[in-house]
Amino acid sequence: MTTKHERILAYIETLPVGEKISVRLIAKNLKVSEGTAYRAIKEAENSGLVSTIQRVGTIRIERKMKESIETLCYGEIIKIIEGDIFGGKKGLNNVLTKFIIGAMKEDAIVRYITPGSLMIVGNRESVQKLALESGAAVLVTGGFETSDEIIELANELALPLMGTSYDSFTVATMINRAMTDQLIKKEIILVEDIYTKIEQTMYLNVEDIVLDYRRLNEKSGHTRFPVVGKNMRLVGIVAAKDMIGKGDQQSIDRVMTKDPTVVKTHVSVASVGHLMIWDELEVMPVVEDNLTLMGIISRQDVMKAMQLAQRQPQIGDTISDQIQEQIELSSENHTGIENSIPSYKFSVTPQMTDSVGTISFGVLSEIITSCAKRSLLLYQKRDALIEQMDLHYFKMIQLESILEIKPKVFEIGRRSSKFDIEVYVENVLVAKAIVICQMMQRN
Repeated sequence: MTTKHERILAYIETLPVGEKISVRLIAKNLKVSEGTAYRAIKEAENSGLVSTIQRVGTIRIERKMKESIETLCYGEIIKIIEGDIFGGKKGLNNVLTKFIIGAMKEDAIVRYITPGSLMIVGNRESVQKLALESGAAVLVTGGFETSDEIIELANELALPLMGTSYDSFTVATMINRAMTDQLIKKEIILVEDIYTKIEQTMYLNVEDIVLDYRRLNEKSGHTRFPVVGKNMRLVGIVAAKDMIGKGDQQSIDRVMTKDPTVVKTHVSVASVGHLMIWDELEVMPVVEDNLTLMGIISRQDVMKAMQLAQRQPQIGDTISDQIQEQIELSSENHTGIENSIPSYKFSVTPQMTDSVGTISFGVLSEIITSCAKRSLLLYQKRDALIEQMDLHYFKMIQLESILEIKPKVFEIGRRSSKFDIEVYVENVLVAKAIVICQMMQRN
């Protein structure tokens, strides 16, 4: 039997794209309370069914499917290069392990071809045949076609034979970018990677009493527990502070915090950590779309995962990684002064500029935030998340400029810190920022 929440979500999905939605209308049509309708609409907004637009209201939108390449197979390669399939369609789901550009002589190519690889080559049919016979798929570049003999061989071996109008260099660049993006995605830690599953999660039922909480607290040593109703649907959460002055026989549903902040498994650990620090949450329930409890995630687990991730080398460098690699400590730092904040240098390269040859605003923002976090790590041996930045760009920063970044501490507390960061080029102030960080406590 479906719940009211599920009925509302199902009803919203049946509405045409562009249809306006209101709490009152949903409550009236489905005969539910406005509170229930409001919560369901919020859930629909989180899942991409509706969107709230200022001065327009909430409207039904087309759900955007998450674009994700879990494994880079030949079928995905065709989409990336906007190519065609000539033969070997049965092998499109095979996973690509590496690619080779067939610009060498045949006797030199043989040593590089391995099963599961992709040979990128022009109209050299002898190389195409050699690759297929060696267990590799073939991508014909330059808009060339191939012979019926090669197509028959690809079909016989179930190895994809593809074609594209792009040249070999462009195709290799596109595939390499896709492989790098895939590696970067694998490095990002999600809630599903670290949360405590329901089998190991201790929870209370809505029919339980305060005495049940105290027994579970004594047994486990934990102070916070999710509360579930029928069908394991989350209805609240209880903590030690909720039990102060309460009698043993008092019902849990009278003392629990209703509609607690929850998280889904696909959310990144970084965003959960930000929310936990900001709202001072120690534990968050992990739920399915219909609020069925899947487990919990603790603040301690999040902080450990984030600190570990920051110490791991990135397999595929992001733009942020590339910027951070170019930030250097300034030679003018006074290393003998205890707790002094270091200055940094950064050289503006062509990749960091916009269309008119000045440093990109986004790159400048990343430089400043990286210097703030690095300073905090050196100054107090603590990690941080950037909460807010107010950046003023006074003068254009040209290509090949050498930036001098000088952070100054406004305030450092237990939970947050504030920096005043100035950026100089040849001793001229070109930018200034106020950066507010959230502190990550080390365990």
